[in-house]
Amino acid sequence: MTAPAHPLVFRPIIKRLREQGHEVEVTARDYAQTLELLDMLGIEHTAFGRHGGESRTKKITALFTRARQMRKFAKGKQFDLAACHGSNDLPIAARRLGIPAADMFDYEFATYQHNVGCRLARRVITPDSIPPARLRRYGVDDQKLAQYPGLKEEYYLADFEPNPDVLEQLGLDPANVLVVLRPPPDVSLYHRKSNPLFPQVVRHLGTHDGVQAVVLPRTTAQKEYVRSLALPSLVIPDHAVDAQSLIALSDLVVSAGGTMNREAVALGTPVYTTYGGRLGGVDEALIHDGRLRPLTDPRALDLHKRPSEGTRTKRDPQLILDLIIQTPR
Repeated sequence: MTAPAHPLVFRPIIKRLREQGHEVEVTARDYAQTLELLDMLGIEHTAFGRHGGESRTKKITALFTRARQMRKFAKGKQFDLAACHGSNDLPIAARRLGIPAADMFDYEFATYQHNVGCRLARRVITPDSIPPARLRRYGVDDQKLAQYPGLKEEYYLADFEPNPDVLEQLGLDPANVLVVLRPPPDVSLYHRKSNPLFPQVVRHLGTHDGVQAVVLPRTTAQKEYVRSLALPSLVIPDHAVDAQSLIALSDLVVSAGGTMNREAVALGTPVYTTYGGRLGGVDEALIHDGRLRPLTDPRALDLHKRPSEGTRTKRDPQLILDLIIQTPR
């Protein structure tokens, strides 16, 4: 049983498990186009509830409501293992059902999330760029922790080839400088600080000649805000899009979130981060290596066509699958 906050993470894992004759049930919540992405990827799933919004009280209420629904769904079925990425619903439900759970994530400062997920899971799986010492306060010792080299995106995008049709579908002209924009996670508890930089980037690019900037909002409110600006160079899709193909075929990515930044790195596309919270070990390592650039002023963006495709790093998803399967029973 899996609960993907990021559906692509589990796509190769689900495929391999089913090829090996295992039965897999996928659960998800209705948030940030997760359900649309699962449909787009052809992954059958059962949906439980919605995101709790910005209120901490509503978040907690929604969390336990979804966990209760998930527990009811799983009761009476013979699950051997549960795995999630960035979800607390599943570890709570799995603990109540006595099912071993593996908790995956790649940002260590989501304190409220990890104080639940890490303590309830029997295995915690992270990139090795996160110092283990930072996880001790969540009850993660060396026996519970398993780490993998590189980025999770380098594993699930290993067999990915971009589909050029996405440019035509969005009405993009390849002669323009193509930019992908991802807003900050406004409803995340670990990102409470105001992030005025991203609106500045939107306004800067939205009136820039020779640029087409595709904004991929996380929420309806973000979509409505960007559309209200009515800036000529912005493109705001109505539905979920093949974001990985778009990233691979664009000249630049500017994102306040983590996953899209790392997808750009994995696909060899230049990327800037406008993240306003505390940097985690993964971003610290990428910035140190020059693979991710922090942005403080929109005028610093390098708005030029890429001369060629960037360098990609591909890793075998079997490594992460093995770490999940090895979760102590």
